[in-house]
Amino acid sequence: MFEAHFQTFEEPEAGVALAARLAALREELARRKLTGFVIPRADQQQNEYVPPSEERLAWLTGFTGSAGLAVVLTQEAAIFVDGRYTLQAAKQVDVKAWAVESLIDPPPESWVSAHLKPGDRLGFDPWLHTSSAAERLSAACAKAGAELVAVDSNPVDAIWHDRPQPPLAPVTVHEMQHAGLTEADKLTQIRGEIAKLGVDALVVSDSHAVAWTFNIRGADVAHTPLPLSYALVPKDGRPTIFIDHRKLSNLTRDHLEQSADVREPDAMAPTLMALAKSGAAIALDNATAADALSRLIAGAGGKPVRGSDPIALLKAVKNATEIKGTKTAHVRDAVALARFLAWIDREAGSGKLTEIDAVEALETFRRDTGALKDVSFPTISGTGPNGAIVHYRVTRKSNRRIAPGDLLLIDSGAQYEDGTTDVTRTMAVGEPTEEMRDRFTRVLRGHIAIARAVFPDGTTGAQLDTLARQYLWAAGVDFEHGTGHGVGSYLSVHEGPARISKLGTTPLKRGMILSNEPGYYKTDGFGIRIENLELVVALDINGAEKPMNAFETLTLAPIDRRLIDVAMLSRDELDWLNAYHARVRAEVRPALDEATKAWLDQATAELKP
Repeated sequence: MFEAHFQTFEEPEAGVALAARLAALREELARRKLTGFVIPRADQQQNEYVPPSEERLAWLTGFTGSAGLAVVLTQEAAIFVDGRYTLQAAKQVDVKAWAVESLIDPPPESWVSAHLKPGDRLGFDPWLHTSSAAERLSAACAKAGAELVAVDSNPVDAIWHDRPQPPLAPVTVHEMQHAGLTEADKLTQIRGEIAKLGVDALVVSDSHAVAWTFNIRGADVAHTPLPLSYALVPKDGRPTIFIDHRKLSNLTRDHLEQSADVREPDAMAPTLMALAKSGAAIALDNATAADALSRLIAGAGGKPVRGSDPIALLKAVKNATEIKGTKTAHVRDAVALARFLAWIDREAGSGKLTEIDAVEALETFRRDTGALKDVSFPTISGTGPNGAIVHYRVTRKSNRRIAPGDLLLIDSGAQYEDGTTDVTRTMAVGEPTEEMRDRFTRVLRGHIAIARAVFPDGTTGAQLDTLARQYLWAAGVDFEHGTGHGVGSYLSVHEGPARISKLGTTPLKRGMILSNEPGYYKTDGFGIRIENLELVVALDINGAEKPMNAFETLTLAPIDRRLIDVAMLSRDELDWLNAYHARVRAEVRPALDEATKAWLDQATAELKP
């Protein structure tokens, strides 16, 4: 019925192929006189989505999640994942060959120090780990009397004979009508931050930051319009961009050369070393700069200064053009969502639809807008027990029919040139149980608490996170993921540095866009999540003694009224919900066909106490 453009539903490789790869890696390690090797799910810039040529962890283990790490020793091997991926990892890897361990608490370093012996040599690729990660591994090795060894070439690459070539997608100019600020304006801001740091230059190791600074986009990785690249910005003089010239048209090269020198990626090391030989202090981003860069600068006589990339915060605070663009993108996306939700309501009760049908339909409705560039991440379409897997990704093997009595959880997003979207809705198919309605209403109350939050300047995401969990905690339950993440402007759907979570230490600033997505997951039962994107805005309170902020909701999609126990809502919560639905109706309805208008009227009808 529907043609999918951006997603595939194939199972990762398993069985004999993976067993042979693990054996081959152990042989290669023995040849290099290494006791073990660390394989992170990472590329040189710690990107969330990496090109196929960098999917070493998936190739070796079969685990396809977006975060993880493996350690292979002579006799033992372990894969480390966070709470989102515990169920997925156990299904994808051979648990007879791999132990599935925690990525967070305890961290992998605990396992490393417990399993290494004195004299052991644990290898790591310094281009795939940050310096802080390398230091933690080194300390864990030292604790066991072992040594951490930086390898010159990755042993996984030596045995991966059909490894894909690196990507060469064309670079495009992100026009001023979407960017809102010129490259010159952005470089002025960046140089101001470099001056505050007291350094001679900044290495821009995050491709998102390069894309934002120089107003370019690309397609080197799935779902995020990234041109993989680096830049070096000195405190004075022209910056340099390091990017494969084969990606550049005459137009994009001319655009870049207006504000920077353009050089090939292999020129970066000698350029950095030449600067470092003068004793220069060079700033590096803790989160994305490879340990190899610190080693290179220090080895040439320079001073690597590690800290937070100042561009991350500049990029996170959206300008007026970007805010206007994202609002336009959200209305466009809302029309596609309304058409999709109406279709699901009409068709799902038959029991004939599957999770893949839902993914392909939603993508088709978005493509019908004529503006879709890509989905912003692989759509999570989980029904019944699959909905309880937080980052479930449907395959042809796991594909489940949407049956009456189930909940369907759809978490999806779109990349448009004027904005990036991310929205989750949970829908009842047939009659929900009382337990489903109770849990859904608790999640909704937490969602409304974040949406209605009022907070002073300087408030962090960690200070708000509890608001989303309080009603779940009251019932003795919780969710094992953050409440919200930052979102880019036609860039990454998961953008730092701000987030709403127990670990969110960055103050929220006006102009930031964050998700609001509490959830509840009953293993082998069902999953619930309600997600909108929120814009941080100023709030004028009469008599306020300090600047106050609030959230403006950007996402416009009905919240399933059939799953709400109205008796559990306060009057203020009910008023918020009814006002939200009235706004959805007012902003989305004019662009819909008559049948979808009728559905939307019903889906957003006022709920009575």
